[in-house]
Amino acid sequence: SSKVVSQNSDILAPLAVDSVLKIIDPERDDNVNLSDIRVSKKLGGVVDDTELVEGLVFTHNKASHAAGGPTRIQNAKIGLIQFCLSAPKTDMDNNIIVSDYTAMDRVLKQEKKYTIDLVKKIAKTGCNVLLIQKSILRDATSELSLHYLAKAGIMVIKEIERDDIEFISKTIGTTPVAHIDQFIPEKLGKAALVEETSVSGGSKVVKVTGVQNPGRTVSILARGSNQLLLDEADRSLHDALCVVRSLVKKRALIPGGSAPEMECSVRLTEYSTTLSGLESYCVKAFADALEVIPYTLAENAGLNPIQIVTELRNMHAKGNKYYGINVRKNKITDIYEENVVQPLLVTVSALTLATECVRMILKIDDLVMSR
Repeated sequence: SSKVVSQNSDILAPLAVDSVLKIIDPERDDNVNLSDIRVSKKLGGVVDDTELVEGLVFTHNKASHAAGGPTRIQNAKIGLIQFCLSAPKTDMDNNIIVSDYTAMDRVLKQEKKYTIDLVKKIAKTGCNVLLIQKSILRDATSELSLHYLAKAGIMVIKEIERDDIEFISKTIGTTPVAHIDQFIPEKLGKAALVEETSVSGGSKVVKVTGVQNPGRTVSILARGSNQLLLDEADRSLHDALCVVRSLVKKRALIPGGSAPEMECSVRLTEYSTTLSGLESYCVKAFADALEVIPYTLAENAGLNPIQIVTELRNMHAKGNKYYGINVRKNKITDIYEENVVQPLLVTVSALTLATECVRMILKIDDLVMSR
């Protein structure tokens, strides 16, 4: 639907269809939860580099390289924690005054012992990949904790946003842990591979693939050489996903190019002649209102709207129900043969909502002005 990335439609359209088919059962499901499809944007490369990832992609969260920590883990056991791996602080803004070196030494030893105990409890569960939620109270990690995690061979991915927790948990089957005492092997997710990999453009992302017992989720890594292309690719993917969702909800396609609206208008006009009185006027007015859609389409395409709508009305009156406005050829053609189709649900919803809106307005008896 975008002029900016329309030339990449042969890449983006199949991605949208495949991602929806990954998270539903085509035989039974009649709806799609688009929150189960996460589009992650990464600046660099070209739009053709956009790919579907069966697992997780972290574009803003890099693996920690502190103390030579690992950046590739096979047979990963993944933990997701919501507590901090740094020295605790007081709830209020207090200062601790250390008067001699021995007291300072005790503070540093206690901090080191506290950190080592945390790392040992994490390593004891068999966890070798640790996702750490971003903290707003204090730093979620310290240089000391990252050092000991690296020595334990645990890959660390920091600054996980709170909004991503539910998607991550559903994808890899892990349970967020709020306290170290609740960190047990049963709450770990498992994946065949977690690695920090380079993508085109020289940037890096972290991918989690080969998830055991995965939830019905999927990730799309969107690429673009500049922010405009990246945003347009994201928007176009969302539009395409919505179109596929419409087809899942109501599995029917109709011709585009204002053919269905004009066909309804012509048939309602014929039906209005069989009625009498007020009902006839109402049906005729509804039919005339439907002609606004082909009129607007012709106007937006730079055509003569009056001429186009009149010609289209004559075609449908003669029984050519698939004829619509071909904006590429600037004339009326058989839209069905041109493979210009749209989901039935889109047209039905638009007409239903417009009709309900008018009915609601007609129910207003009076207006009370207030200041």
